[in-house]
Amino acid sequence: MLSPELWQKAIAWLIATGLKILLVVVFVMILFRFARVVSRRLEKVFLKEREDEESKKRAQTLANLINQVIRVLVAIIAVITVLAALDIQIAPILATAGVASLAIGFAAQSLIKDVINGFFIILWDQIRVGDVVTIAGKSGVVESVSLKMTVLRDLSGNVHYVPNSLIDVVTNMTREYSRYVFDVGVSYFENVDEVRAVIRQVDEELRSDPAFAGEVLEPMEILGLDRFADSAVIIRARVTTKPGKQWEVAREFNRRLKIAFDRKGISIPFPHLTMFIGQDKSGKSAPLPVRIENAGGAGN
Repeated sequence: MLSPELWQKAIAWLIATGLKILLVVVFVMILFRFARVVSRRLEKVFLKEREDEESKKRAQTLANLINQVIRVLVAIIAVITVLAALDIQIAPILATAGVASLAIGFAAQSLIKDVINGFFIILWDQIRVGDVVTIAGKSGVVESVSLKMTVLRDLSGNVHYVPNSLIDVVTNMTREYSRYVFDVGVSYFENVDEVRAVIRQVDEELRSDPAFAGEVLEPMEILGLDRFADSAVIIRARVTTKPGKQWEVAREFNRRLKIAFDRKGISIPFPHLTMFIGQDKSGKSAPLPVRIENAGGAGN
C-alpha cells in the first residue's frame, strides 16, 4: 500500500498536472469537433450551389484536407503542451525534430510541391474528372485528380500520370462550354457569299436534327473570309457546343457540308501549282513537248 506521503503527492499531481492534461484532452476533443464542423461548412461553400458529382468530389476533397490539417496542428500543439506539463524538456526534442524535418524536407521537395500544386488546382477548380485538358505537354480526358498527381487518358488509350509539380499551365477544352473553329477552303472561282449561305443552311439543318439539337448551344458564327491561301480562299466559322461535344458536332457538320458542296457544285480545291516556262537572257526557252490526246478516239 502507498504511504500517506505518496498519496498526498499523487493527489497533488492529479490536482495540478493531471488536471492540466485533462483540460488539454478536453480542449483537443472540442477542437477536433470544431474542425469537423468547419470542414462541413466549407464543403458547402466550395460547392457554390453546384450539385454535379464532380463538384461534390472537389468540395469533399478540400474539406477533408482542411480537416486533416487542423487536426494535425491541434495534435502537435497538444503533445507539446502535455510534455511541458510533465516537466519534460521539449527543446532537445524540437531540435531533433527540426533537423529530421529539414532532412526530410530536402528529400521530399518534389512531393511537397506536388501536394501544394494539387491543392490549388482543386481549390480553383481548374481540372475535374471528365474534362479534356492539356497539361505538361500531354492531352487527354482526366480520369482522376489527387493532391499528388493527375491521370489523363489520350485518344489512343494511353494513360499519362502527370505529377502536379509539373503542371504550370492548364488548358481546359471542356469548361462550361466548348467551341470548334472551322477553316473552310473553297476555290478562288467560287462566290464567297454563296459559300457563306451554304454554311449557314447546313448549320440550320444540323441544329434542327434531334440528334444534335441539344448539343449545339447557339447558331454558328461565320467570321468571314479569313485569308487567301495558295490554292483556296479560307472562310472561318465557329460553333459553340456543350462541353466535350465540339468534335462530334464538327465531324457531322463537315460531312454535311461536303454533301452540300457537291450538290451545289462548289469546288473544294486540292493543292496545285501554276507553272511558268523559264527564259534565258535573250528571251528564249527550251522547247516544252506537249502531247494532246483525244479522249473520244481518232476520227472524232
